Amino acid sequence: MTRSALIAFRSRWSSAAASSVSPMLISLAASLISIGSSHRLQAEDWPWFLGSRHTGESSETQLNLDWSKAEPPTVWKQPVGTGYSAPSVLGERLVVHHRMGDEEIISCRSVTDGAEIWKYAYPSTFQDPYGYNNGPRCSPVLTTDRCYALGAEGMLVCVTMADGKLIWEKDLRKEFSLPEWFFGVGCSPILDGNRLIVLVGGQPNSGVVAFDVADGKVLWQAVGKNTWDGTQTDEGDTYKWLGDEMVVSYSSPVIAEIHGKRHLLCLVRQGLVSLDPETGEQNFSYWFRARVHESVNAARPLVIDDQIFLSAAYQVGSALLKVGADGKSYTEVWRDKKNLLTHWSTPIYVDGCIYGFSGRHENEGELRCIQLSDGKVLWSSTGFNGDLSDLARDRTTGNIVEAKTGKVIPYPFFGRGSKIRAGNKFIVLGERGTISVVDVDKEKFVERGRFFLSEIDYPAWAAPVLSNGQMYLRSEKWLVRIDLSKK
Repeated sequence: MTRSALIAFRSRWSSAAASSVSPMLISLAASLISIGSSHRLQAEDWPWFLGSRHTGESSETQLNLDWSKAEPPTVWKQPVGTGYSAPSVLGERLVVHHRMGDEEIISCRSVTDGAEIWKYAYPSTFQDPYGYNNGPRCSPVLTTDRCYALGAEGMLVCVTMADGKLIWEKDLRKEFSLPEWFFGVGCSPILDGNRLIVLVGGQPNSGVVAFDVADGKVLWQAVGKNTWDGTQTDEGDTYKWLGDEMVVSYSSPVIAEIHGKRHLLCLVRQGLVSLDPETGEQNFSYWFRARVHESVNAARPLVIDDQIFLSAAYQVGSALLKVGADGKSYTEVWRDKKNLLTHWSTPIYVDGCIYGFSGRHENEGELRCIQLSDGKVLWSSTGFNGDLSDLARDRTTGNIVEAKTGKVIPYPFFGRGSKIRAGNKFIVLGERGTISVVDVDKEKFVERGRFFLSEIDYPAWAAPVLSNGQMYLRSEKWLVRIDLSKK
């Protein structure tokens, strides 16, 4: 089977599967297709936020992930508008959602050269109240025939993948009662059969809404007052619903099977809610939020067998829950307010350990490895383990340089970075644009090379995308393709 035939087959499968089965089965099918093909042709799409598994992990193996002697080649660079949303890739097409002027633009591009194939634009007046950029925050959701995108102001759009023609759209601010928010709508939707599930954040009980993929009709809505009014908080008091709460989430939902039952897990502002993805019926809820008003939950829940791991910044920390066999109950295995405080980058679980970035502010940012069983921190790193006296700053350019040679080097600290995993390596993107390969190693922090591109600068907050041997990065001005294929 040729590479192009493999991609076409996988794309057709992705489209059909998205309309009838769960994302978990789509991931399984993608893996089986890869296993059945020649290892040299192994390829995988990245059709929505954090890839086909929703975890930031890829099954691709034929990759160049040793940059100790040379950085991987950059294939192309294309200018884009502002936004924090990572692009999505399906076959030979990439879709990026960005903001230019007073419009949000869904832009479909060729992976070959980044040239635009089509675009769909609509007006936006969104202004971030904290002075961050005003572009989209959510990654597009792609199937072979459709693209679903959610803008920062709450415009939910479905267009054709062939030419970008509008199929349906929903103005969530007009159709639902949405309180004011901190950073706009920032939670990427997910597909489940004929449902597009969106954490709308509406009052009083439309925190989570399932839309029919065919026409955008509301199939069910849940989460809000009925979930949290009268809940015992972790401070020991009882929460009273006021009606003006921000139910909106910045943590995209996930669907997982636990004890044979499918759970839609949504980490909203107040905490975790488990729902039946077909009906919206609630299984259980768990209070998990900061006492600080200016706070969000942004990292996705992690499901490890019958356990659920949660993490957040703002002095919240982490928790591990164990779901009961009835699917309606849980026990708290442990809770730790200091071990891992994830701001927005979803951690990754590997062989008994969780790897994630911790810290509310950039100068607090560390990559940490913690033990799942008890939450113990096994190691942490800022990204720089050397002597600070070996570094200097070029007063003319502002670049960090080697003090002795004056050679420009990548920014030494990751800050609140993001990462994805391929096999036994993490690809790390620091928030000032440092791109690094790090071993998956529970004993210590080991790096296999780093580099930087002037186009990927602060704030580099969109997670890397890995598809078919290529890595895609975006900043507030640029979209870049880097070749990671092993020659």
